Amino acid sequence: MSLTIGEIADEVFGTEVPFQLRAYDGSTGGNKNAGISLDLRTERGLRYLVTAPGELGLARAYVQGDLAIDGVDPGDPYDLLVQVKDKLGAKIPDPRKLKDILGSLGAKMFLPPELPPQENPPGWRRLAEGLRHSMTRDALAIAHHYDVSNAFYELVLGPSMAYTCACYPREDATLEEAQAAKFDLVCRKLDLKPGMRILDVGCGWGGMVRHAVKNYGVTALGVTLSAEQAAYGQQWLEREGLADRGEVRHGDYRHVTESGFDAISSIGLTEHIGVKNYPAYFAFLAERVKDGGRLLNHSITRPSNHFNQITKGGFINRYVFPDGELAPVGVIINAMADQGFEVRHVEDLREHYARTCRAWARNLSGNWDAAVAEAGIGTARVWGLYLSGSSLGFERNEIQLHQVLGQKVGPGGVAAYPLRPDFGS
Repeated sequence: MSLTIGEIADEVFGTEVPFQLRAYDGSTGGNKNAGISLDLRTERGLRYLVTAPGELGLARAYVQGDLAIDGVDPGDPYDLLVQVKDKLGAKIPDPRKLKDILGSLGAKMFLPPELPPQENPPGWRRLAEGLRHSMTRDALAIAHHYDVSNAFYELVLGPSMAYTCACYPREDATLEEAQAAKFDLVCRKLDLKPGMRILDVGCGWGGMVRHAVKNYGVTALGVTLSAEQAAYGQQWLEREGLADRGEVRHGDYRHVTESGFDAISSIGLTEHIGVKNYPAYFAFLAERVKDGGRLLNHSITRPSNHFNQITKGGFINRYVFPDGELAPVGVIINAMADQGFEVRHVEDLREHYARTCRAWARNLSGNWDAAVAEAGIGTARVWGLYLSGSSLGFERNEIQLHQVLGQKVGPGGVAAYPLRPDFGS
C-alpha cells in the first residue's frame, strides 16, 4: 500500500501536533485546525527530514527553503518553538504500517543531500583544520560565527554591540540599559580603580574595554580571535578618544605576553575553549594577574552532569558555535581553584539571558529585511531559530549563565577582600 507524505507524517507524529503539513505531492497531514502550516516544498526537504530525524533535519530543510513555515515570524519563532517542544513527539508507528512507510518513501529518500552552506561538518570531518581547540581550528570556528558581518550584528545586538548576557536592573529596563548594567557589574566585582591595568579575554567588539576605560579610569587590553571584531572595536575606541588607554587586539588569548594585570575579565569565552582545556586556561590567566587580583569568569553553563552535552553534534554545534562545549558551574569553580583562584562569589543569571536572547530576536525580527540583505536568507533563518531556541533553553533551566568571581591568592594566603561583597546588587 502506497502512502502519501501527509499520511506518513500522521503515522509518525499523529494528528494532535501544533501544525498542519502541506507536502509537495499534494497531500496534507497533521492538525488541520492548527494556526501554523508547514509547507514541505521539495523532495530534497523530505530527504533532509528522513536522513536526520529531529532538529538537524528540520533545520536543514528550513534553512535551505525546502520547508516553509506560514504564520510564524522567521526572526522570532519563539511561539512555534514553545509549541513544538511541548506538543511534538514522534510515536512508534503501527508495525503493520512500517513496511508501507518504508516502501512509500523508497530507497532514494535515505540518501543524505548536500549540507546547507551555513552548516559545519561534524567534528571528525574537520580534522584537516587541526585538532579540536588548536589555535588554527579555534580561529576558524570563531570566524564562522563572529565574522558574519559587523553590520548584521548591529541589526541584532543594537547600539551596545554586546553579545553576551545582559543584566536587567529593572523589569522595564531596555536591552541597552541591561548591557551597560552587566559591564558595570563586572567592573564592580573586579573592584576596578583608576590607574589599574586589566585584561579582557574574548573581548568581542570591546564593550567591556570601553566601559572600564571610560567609567573606571583603567587601562585595558582586550583580545579577540575575530578580525572583524578587533577592527571595529579599535575604531570605536579611537572615535571616543579612548585609544590611549584602551586596545582591542586581534589574536589568540594564548599569545598575550603581558603580565602583572590588576584584574581579568573573561566574558563569554569559556564556552569556546573546551572543558579539557580549563586547567591550562585558568593557569594561563593566573600567570597574567597579580597576587590578590580578581578574575571574573562569565559563561554559559549546563545545570548538571546529568544533562547531555547540549552543543555536541546538534544544531548549535553545526550552525552556531562549532566545537562549543559547556560544563556545570562546579567544574569551572574547581578548575579555577586548582590554579590558585579562591572563589569568592558565584551568581546565576540565566533568567537575564533568556530576556537578552528575546531582545535580540525582536531586533532581528524588526530588522528582518535588512538582515537578510546583509547576511542572506539562510543565515537569517539560522539566527531566528538560534536566538528563540536559546531563550527557551534558559527559561526552562536547560542551560544557565554563571558569573564566578575568583581572586588569586598570594603567598601566605594574602588576598585582601572585604568582609562582605562590596559590589552591590
